[in-house]
Amino acid sequence: MNQQPDARPTPAPTIRKVLVVGATGMLGRPVTQELVAAGFEVTALVRNPARARPLLPAAVRLVAGDLAQPDTLPAALAGHDAVYLNLSVQQTERESAFHPEGEGLQHLLAAARQVGVQRVVYLSSLIKDYAGFRWWVFELKKQAAEQVRRSGLPYTIFHPSAFMETLVGTQLAGSRILVAGKARHGMHWVSGRDYGRQVAAALRLPAAANREYVVQGPEPLTTLEAAQQVARYHGRRRLTVSYAPLGLIRFLGRFVPRMNYGAHIIEALNEMPEPFQAAQTWRDLGPATEPVRDFAARQ
Repeated sequence: MNQQPDARPTPAPTIRKVLVVGATGMLGRPVTQELVAAGFEVTALVRNPARARPLLPAAVRLVAGDLAQPDTLPAALAGHDAVYLNLSVQQTERESAFHPEGEGLQHLLAAARQVGVQRVVYLSSLIKDYAGFRWWVFELKKQAAEQVRRSGLPYTIFHPSAFMETLVGTQLAGSRILVAGKARHGMHWVSGRDYGRQVAAALRLPAAANREYVVQGPEPLTTLEAAQQVARYHGRRRLTVSYAPLGLIRFLGRFVPRMNYGAHIIEALNEMPEPFQAAQTWRDLGPATEPVRDFAARQ
């Protein structure tokens, strides 16, 4: 009797070793912490290991590398099952400059193909799809997501709402949380910790390969409402909320690149409607449950 070929599907590869790019950033740190907590072997790609070491859990191995230096990337990626990308455009970055999320991403994807990485996980955004104006930063982020889709590598792309960490990071000046303009819609603020748990779940889930997920938290709040909750419930500091008209930020943006960047982001966040779109994410990867109040209390 002729043997029939085995029709059972080939098991999906198990992901254990993850290289994190951007581990020391405001959003990279909570993801890195959750990956360690979930039992992954985590390595951080950093330009300066000595400077990065105090910022990351002791269990995280450090490897030197730079997206602007493609020859450093294959050795850094070798032996890893997945790479997590937490890239961003700096507020002072110029359109003509080298962009980690542009040329740097090209370099990294080429190295990932070379060494056989099994999954690329990329942090994108929802706000990049705002259609109220054309801005090179949003175009860069759209092109980056498309690069990942066309890389030939299994991928998972996350499109998040606003992160709570920005309220105590980029929007915090001394003891004041800065709010500009008047939001027409609430955003489903999400904590980096909840998001990090979803990243870990996606890496454990073979079906999350070649999928895209919207990341949203449990409650829609305007920026002003979220800032007021952080100020009221912050666990360690007395904070206040300060307001500035968006017109003032636009005017200052004529002279200060950082303000010009801020004016674009603020206008898009204030104007873009954000319906709840994360139901599939919650079903596949678990819900984001932390409200702004609880996030503030643990700061």
